[in-house]
Amino acid sequence: MSYFALASLELVLLGLLSGVAGTLIVLRRRSFFAVALSHATFPGGVVFALAGWNLLIGQALFAAVLVLAMTVLARIPGQGRQVTSGVVLSFGFALGTLLAALNPGLGVPVEALLVGSPLGVSLTDVVVTASVLVAALVLVAVFGRRMLFHTFDPVGFAAAGFRSWPIELAVTGVIAASVVVAMPAVGAILGVAVLIAPAAAARALTQRLEWIPVISAVLGIAGGLIGLWISREFSIAAGGSVGLVLTAMFLICAAWGARKVSAR
Repeated sequence: MSYFALASLELVLLGLLSGVAGTLIVLRRRSFFAVALSHATFPGGVVFALAGWNLLIGQALFAAVLVLAMTVLARIPGQGRQVTSGVVLSFGFALGTLLAALNPGLGVPVEALLVGSPLGVSLTDVVVTASVLVAALVLVAVFGRRMLFHTFDPVGFAAAGFRSWPIELAVTGVIAASVVVAMPAVGAILGVAVLIAPAAAARALTQRLEWIPVISAVLGIAGGLIGLWISREFSIAAGGSVGLVLTAMFLICAAWGARKVSAR
């Protein structure tokens, strides 16, 4: 399979994943958490690059450690998710930068970890992304109704006798895994763009919850493939091109949604 075909397949899978993980991020207002997680896994990639191991595994393991740290810190009285996410973001990114600076002969350029490139993904990356997509769909199929209940009425959810931690664990696991598998294609900086932008655009277009994942997936796939085509036709960075196209889509959808509201 050619590198362009692999890139196209990866972006299609990430577009579909935006319909699942992106919807969860937007509805549960976890955007900053996702951004913090994507940046803070930087040290895991650097350490595994130094060891000559797979960067994705390093970032995934470090993501698991960070999720645990965020969970523990969030239980401190007076602290919330936004605060703990900010602390972990600063720590992870600073540690990654320090490790990279101390090892100028790093086999993988730092830019590859921060920005990534759809044209550089391997068949393994595509398989891992597909596996995460399948796992996310299974989790949503099993816990979907409870996720929605907990999202919009956490007090009623607890009053109904349900435990919150299985839902939190499932949602956090889907978000963390999705953020990590997006990194080879668009890096730590743009990783959340392929997940959040399509879902946010879909939320701006419709108030019907059942349509948000569908619209998000369509926009995610279209934006990814259009960005990839632009990068090939005009010889520009593929990751940046994809990020800009998805951002433009969000702005157009947000303007359209605001126009519909003002017209009522």
